[in-house]
Amino acid sequence: MFQLTATPASALADEPVHIRVTGLPPLQTVTLMASMKDEKGNLYQSRAFYRASKAGELDLKQAPALGGHYVGVHPMGLFWSLKPEKAFERQIKKDVMNSPFWITLELYDSVYLQKSGEVQPRASQVVQRWFSSPQMQRVQVQEGRVRGALFLPPGAGPFPGLIDLFGGIGGLVEYRASLLAAHGFAVLALAYFAYADLPKQLQEVDLEYFEEAANLLLAHPKIQKPGIGVISVSKGAEIGLAMACYLKEVAATVCINGCNAIFEFPLKYRDLVITPIPSLPERMEFNIMGALCLRHYKGNPRDALNQHSVLPIEKAQGAILFVIGEDDECFNSREYAEQALDQLRRHGRSNGRMLLYPGAGHLIEPPYLPLCYASWSRGLFCPLLWGGDPVGHAAAQEHAWGEIQKFFRQHLVQSRSTL
Repeated sequence: MFQLTATPASALADEPVHIRVTGLPPLQTVTLMASMKDEKGNLYQSRAFYRASKAGELDLKQAPALGGHYVGVHPMGLFWSLKPEKAFERQIKKDVMNSPFWITLELYDSVYLQKSGEVQPRASQVVQRWFSSPQMQRVQVQEGRVRGALFLPPGAGPFPGLIDLFGGIGGLVEYRASLLAAHGFAVLALAYFAYADLPKQLQEVDLEYFEEAANLLLAHPKIQKPGIGVISVSKGAEIGLAMACYLKEVAATVCINGCNAIFEFPLKYRDLVITPIPSLPERMEFNIMGALCLRHYKGNPRDALNQHSVLPIEKAQGAILFVIGEDDECFNSREYAEQALDQLRRHGRSNGRMLLYPGAGHLIEPPYLPLCYASWSRGLFCPLLWGGDPVGHAAAQEHAWGEIQKFFRQHLVQSRSTL
């Protein structure tokens, strides 16, 4: 009797699932397949081919995949190797509070190459991947100019407070904030364009908007004083680094594949205006899939003519963690992080460090979410290339997620001294 088990069958999206098969003929070749639909109805699938043990068992913690979407021992490979049926789609959870992603796991007793459902699987199991935990609260934020959603863990607090910033995707992106709240942080997912009554397109970055958001968060009775953290990616990480430099409220900043200077749009803060480094559109390249690579599109912050646009990272009072994918095809992010760390050292500062991940692309997400190698992007006629190797990227996401939480706990959680 074939039996496929996946435990836990319902868990947070960043928790591992243990997949096992029993009751197989000895040394049987099988296919394990995962499939799911996102909220827009887009189908994602992955598959891997395995061989059962002499006892007719399969344990993905120990058994290597022989082929398929990955090879080798990868207990969560079926999750992080999910591929969209429609090219250039990006898996994003919109409704984080009320529904999970449902992932169907199927077992076939051969090398199975057809679509799911064309042949009856020998066994199947459905797992739920949640982006929120019970008793967690989501509070819509529309106060002053600030627009976003605040996620609060259960209990009285106070909790370490974070602001979560995404990049050129725009709108309000909540899934990372909600997952962090499930781990004990109070997180404001902050929109800054293309949402509600905010500007439809980004034309300038007004740092006073982000200062208002930081003060709003700190004024909340469940937020621990005196400072907050910022987690940020891509264009958001450029803004996150600017917040670290200029805002006294920011005590810890995570910049995932960002820049050390101002690009594309001016940054304004009170009387200060930082003009952007000119871009070099003639350096854009298309890859074999027709996706646009912007890695060499930005001007070099090291050039003497561009010094006025470089962020004064030496002014940052808090700690800064750069999370960098070496396979980033969108930004030259390793170079930018190294420039920022050099600048800190030249000023005798040691409050920055870098985590460098070989094989990781631009969009480093919470663990087990699939690599998005290229996807459609707001306002572009063609998909953008993000980069990344599926195995290296998955390893980076798993490691970085733990390090990011450790970093925020270290720099935001006050030690309760015992007398």
